[in-house]
Amino acid sequence: MCVVTKNLEIPRRALAIGAHPDDIEFGAGATLAKWSEQGCEVSLLICTDGSKGTWNPEVNIKDLITTRKSEQLLAAKELNLSGKVIFLGEVDGELENSTNLRKRVTLIIRNLQPDIVLTHDPWKKYRLHPDHRNVGCLALDALVAARDPLFFPEQNMPPHRPKELLLFEAEDEDHFEQCEGFEKSKIQALLCHQSQFESTMGIGSSDIDSGANSFREVELSKLDYSHIENDLLLAEGFKRISEL
Repeated sequence: MCVVTKNLEIPRRALAIGAHPDDIEFGAGATLAKWSEQGCEVSLLICTDGSKGTWNPEVNIKDLITTRKSEQLLAAKELNLSGKVIFLGEVDGELENSTNLRKRVTLIIRNLQPDIVLTHDPWKKYRLHPDHRNVGCLALDALVAARDPLFFPEQNMPPHRPKELLLFEAEDEDHFEQCEGFEKSKIQALLCHQSQFESTMGIGSSDIDSGANSFREVELSKLDYSHIENDLLLAEGFKRISEL
């Protein structure tokens, strides 16, 4: 039987690791906004450059990369995050869980010393996008390396063991963060990613206001977990792993 938990103690520091600009907002935006308001230093690690995030084959790739980075920074401000926004800059769609990348992410975890790490569930069934699978595995592998002193000793950094791991887009959700009052921040942060209106959010250029309203309604409906418990009318769900 799955044991459901709710509302972790507010961490001092949290690190959310996402494959692309906007992934973290979709998976945990309201939770991060809630924690940030209550004093948590929330940092974001964006692993790819978002350079394939369009349906326009004639787009200028350099301009798209710049746009997506700017949109991510605006989204972080909308969530009122006080930590760092770090861009690994790997090519969208081509990220591999290599030793070099694992070393880079390990160093970031050791430097930031998060109490909680959030990332993609790499075991979600039928996941199509390779970056989501690979970033989930990369984050978990780097977390293991960061906690154990014999991984990458050349970094000359003390090991760091986070207290909790939360997987968003999870196959089996067993932890919920109530987010009443922070749903607007999540949606407004998502709407900062204007380059993704058509391809990700279904917002057409012919009627942006109507499309944005429809998008808001869809995202709000995803936050309704009242079928699990009555007080989870607005919440974000995760797979929680505490034995790290």
